[in-house]
Amino acid sequence: MDKQKLRIGVVGLGRAFTLMLPTFLADSRVELVAGCDPRAAARDQFTKDFSRPAYDSVEALAADRDVEVVYIASPHQYHAQHTRIAAGHRKHVLVEKPMALSLAECDAMIGDCDQAGVHLLIGHCHSFDTPYLKTRELVRSGRFGAVRMIHALNFTDYLCRPRRPEELQTSQGGGAVFSQAAHQVDIVRLLACQEPERVRSALGNWDPSRPTEGAYSALMWFHDGAYASFNYNGYGHFDSDEWMGWTGEMGQRKSSEAYGNARRRLKSIANPEEESALKNAGTYGGSAYQPPGPESLGGALHQHFGPVLVSCEKADLRPLPNGISVYEDEEKYFIHIEPPKVPRAEVIDELHAAVRTGAPCLHDGRWARRTLEICLAMIQSSNASRDVVLSGAAGGET
Repeated sequence: MDKQKLRIGVVGLGRAFTLMLPTFLADSRVELVAGCDPRAAARDQFTKDFSRPAYDSVEALAADRDVEVVYIASPHQYHAQHTRIAAGHRKHVLVEKPMALSLAECDAMIGDCDQAGVHLLIGHCHSFDTPYLKTRELVRSGRFGAVRMIHALNFTDYLCRPRRPEELQTSQGGGAVFSQAAHQVDIVRLLACQEPERVRSALGNWDPSRPTEGAYSALMWFHDGAYASFNYNGYGHFDSDEWMGWTGEMGQRKSSEAYGNARRRLKSIANPEEESALKNAGTYGGSAYQPPGPESLGGALHQHFGPVLVSCEKADLRPLPNGISVYEDEEKYFIHIEPPKVPRAEVIDELHAAVRTGAPCLHDGRWARRTLEICLAMIQSSNASRDVVLSGAAGGET
């Protein structure tokens, strides 16, 4: 065993793991040494693919001496419990967004990891994507003056994809706010380089058969007068990848001819049990599971979360999957960014630096707690039809 590699044990071999798997396969700094899932088929697939043990309990995986980092990709409602178990065994923790479903759970996760002396990193979130990180560097350079306004927008078929019943219940962590706003809030905070003071939002819950939020619009204000708007619609009509040169969220080229596929498939499903079975079939170890092919391990552009435009005092900046468009007073130009050799390598960059060198994480528990606070404030604001003032409203640079 290569002791320089991060030895990762995976809790939850579902959709999130499937999306991170190309990273784990392609990045030479990591090694998958254990898996955990309640589904026997997923455990069998993991053992077959990696010749490593796959457990049916988180306790057993966390107790495995070969495991150095626990990647928690279980459903949202289990993140706090599984983090406590991992920290109890002195394992570093990489946990999927959203960090948890309540601020109390976030506080417990932060406390558990602090007490154990282990790192807590929350990802993947699209604020890891290189074009956003490079745009942040331009903002922080001061070259274009202060940020005055940010617009972010994304239209997808999110709510039309096969879902488990709890994914259609907001109280269980389902819906667009917990699953999708976490991306946009992170991106906006990253690019503003400061924290917001208050938020106002409206949520869209328009399909009785999918009883959770499928859309939202929100405004956030910052202490210096800057503001950000972010909008999301997951009901599967307009596809905003049309405005991204038909580059999909995962950085792959996509065809506009696939329009409506998710809605057509959803109409063919008879009941919630069949829908859950269809989702399970396509995830790791399922009957319709397809392992990552060459196209997912290289050759793609950078991942993204829809059109974003940052208005500074002296220029507008637009991060794109292959670079950054800059619109200054009298000229416009494009800053090219080389395609990634490893998808989502930025997550491993931050994790590896923290575990191997003790470098502080940007996307740590306190960062992710703030994102969850804003997501919860969006729900509160929509329900009460008013602005919600955020904690630490004095702002400050991030």
